[in-house]
Amino acid sequence: MSPGPRKVAVVGVALSDCGRVDTATPYALHAQAARRALADSGLGKGVIDGLASAGLGTLAPLEVGEYLGLRPTWVDSTGVGGSTWEVMAAHAADAIAAGHADAVLLVYGSTARADLKAGRRRANLSFGTRGPAQFEVPYGHTLVAKYAMAARRHMHQYGTTLEQFADVAVQTRANATRNPLAMYRDPITVDDVLGGRMIADPFTTLHCCIRSDGGCAVLLAAEEYVADTAKPPVWVLGAGTAVSHTTMSEWDDFTVSPAAVSGRLAFERAGVTPQDIEVAELYDAFTYMTLVTLEDLGFCAKGEGGAFVAGGRLLIGGELPVNTDGGGLSACHPGMRGLFLLVEAVRQLRGEVEAGRQVRKGDGRLPRLAVASGTGGWFCSSGTVVLGRD
Repeated sequence: MSPGPRKVAVVGVALSDCGRVDTATPYALHAQAARRALADSGLGKGVIDGLASAGLGTLAPLEVGEYLGLRPTWVDSTGVGGSTWEVMAAHAADAIAAGHADAVLLVYGSTARADLKAGRRRANLSFGTRGPAQFEVPYGHTLVAKYAMAARRHMHQYGTTLEQFADVAVQTRANATRNPLAMYRDPITVDDVLGGRMIADPFTTLHCCIRSDGGCAVLLAAEEYVADTAKPPVWVLGAGTAVSHTTMSEWDDFTVSPAAVSGRLAFERAGVTPQDIEVAELYDAFTYMTLVTLEDLGFCAKGEGGAFVAGGRLLIGGELPVNTDGGGLSACHPGMRGLFLLVEAVRQLRGEVEAGRQVRKGDGRLPRLAVASGTGGWFCSSGTVVLGRD
């Protein structure tokens, strides 16, 4: 009889310098995050035989691997936007469980803010004009406009209000005030959000993610390495991935994201329910994303997201702490932010973040279960990972 699949743990996590980083290249941020994650794990560089990278260079894993001095025998360069890292984590966990790799490094770095400031790129993100995109691009249908249309549909269909969307930004900022590394920490109000400059109706500036520089890294390893790690393991309990559309005309329902599928798969494979989750790190390029992802992951029924976020439920001391670092709306958003969700979830489960933003239950104990759910494109893709500690 062949042995069963190996258990997989997150054994190292780290951020590079984040926020305003004017003097580093994206490669340097990759290297800084990778070194820090390896140091966090307590393992040597030689254990890494897998590398997952996207968003940099023409051949991301090759170029990044060469820069880091790695010669991996397992690679992944999946590119599905912000959910890339949860999808890659699922791939890496499967590979490790099957014995195709022993330790896989997921690493990301971007100087999106610095590049814009220096004129090396423009503010608007273009996905090109070929293929299906050719039918939308001529009409100026930007990424933010797609989300704005979807938000309006949710408002029309379920009575969700602008104030409820704004409350997501307010609570996320409140969490950011406790994070010394967050880019924006001044408290905001619902009126501040509603009174901001219009970006794409109904989104004003504070409904939208910030633009920053930064990078991070996550090291996953097989269970036999855990005895040699510097910190307690955080186990990958289950993961799910899903894609739905790329053109708006092929999106069956603007109020449903592929997290409805990836979340169900992740929870089923982990053997837990949404009600068991104690910390949720969700992709939040826009306030609407947080609200709809909460619905689609099963934390509340479809159409009830607006009511669900009320009453401070998303705050660090709330019923379901969400985006405890301040999220993409306030802490950092250098591009494909999904890897940051995994870093924050692991740190919360380990109990190693600042005391003021550490999630604790009513009896003072640390959380045992967390979910990280990334979104790509305009709700085109989703990856959801359930994490747990012993």
